[in-house]
This record gives sequence, structure tokens and C-alpha cells, in this order.
Amino acid sequence: MAGEKYIVTKEKFESGFTYKQYIDQIKVNKDRFDMFYESGKLESEDEVFFQNAKKLPSGIKKLMIIGEDWCPDVFRGMPVFARIAEAANLETRIFPRDENLDMMNEFLKNGEFMSIPVAVFYDENMEEIARWIERPEIGYTQSNEVMAKIEKEMAEADEQDKRKAIREQHYALYPSWQKETVVEVKELLSRKLNI
Repeated sequence: MAGEKYIVTKEKFESGFTYKQYIDQIKVNKDRFDMFYESGKLESEDEVFFQNAKKLPSGIKKLMIIGEDWCPDVFRGMPVFARIAEAANLETRIFPRDENLDMMNEFLKNGEFMSIPVAVFYDENMEEIARWIERPEIGYTQSNEVMAKIEKEMAEADEQDKRKAIREQHYALYPSWQKETVVEVKELLSRKLNI
């Protein structure tokens, strides 16, 4: 999948949706985006951190997000990044993955997976500072635990019922994954910006 490197230019960045524009045009899960926007509120110390990360001469100034409205990781994760962008007053643009595969190919997880959301922080000159993809580490662990538990407890159930039970347990964990996303992004930016 990975091919020639695609650089996100200032012009390309500016062609994306703002968060409000993205929400206004989505086809599914608007209620979930709204719900996880509410649960994605930042603590005041997190807001200060992101504000300070912007004030640095080479600090974060722009945020690009790649996602799709049908993806649970996106309707959980994108609202957290909207909160981060609001706290730091970052210029933010969102791109639907399936309409921007050339762009997506630059941000493949482990160099091969089109995992979303992708959140990329840039400086004023569109130099990439840091990227975060899909879900926090604890999300992978807890997701595997939930799936194993449901498989054991519902061994005789049909696949549709199992998927529904897994989805419900995942949704209950999403607010804690949002908080962990903030922790991971702060750690990532602290390393990249030496703050």
C-alpha cells in the first residue's frame, strides 16, 4: 500500500473540513459524535498543557485528522482531538479517509494498516511534529479482554449477538479511553517538543 511519499501541503490542509463542517455533513453516528464530544471534556491542566504547546516557537499550530463517520474509533477519538484543538486554538482540518487514500497512505499504522482516526500535529510551516493513530494502548488490551470474555460467556450465541455485546462493553469503556488518549498525546508532544 505504501508508495510514494505524499506531503500534506498548506493548500491541501486548508481544503479539509473544519470540525463543525465535518459534523454537519456526516451521514451516520452524529449522536455518537455528540455524546463523545461531551465525555471528551479536558481537565483544566490538560487545556493549559496544549495552550503552552502552541506558544512554543516550534509548537503545535495545526491539527489534521483523517477519519470516517461509521468508525467507532473515530466517533470516540475525533471529539477528543476537537477538544484539544479548541483548548489550544489550533487550526484544524478533517479529511474523510476513503476520499483521500493518497493522503492516508502516508499515515498507515505500522506502515500497512489504514487505521483511523489519524491525528497529526504540525507547526506553522506544515512540518509534522507528532502523529497519533486509532486508539490508546489500553484500548487494544481492553478490547482483546472484552472479546475473549464475550466469546467465553456467549460461546453458544450467534455472531450478531456477540458483536452487539462486545460493542456495548466497548462503548462503556470509551470515556476512559478518551482520557487515556489525552495522556498519550501529552506524553508524545512532551517528547517531541521537549516540554
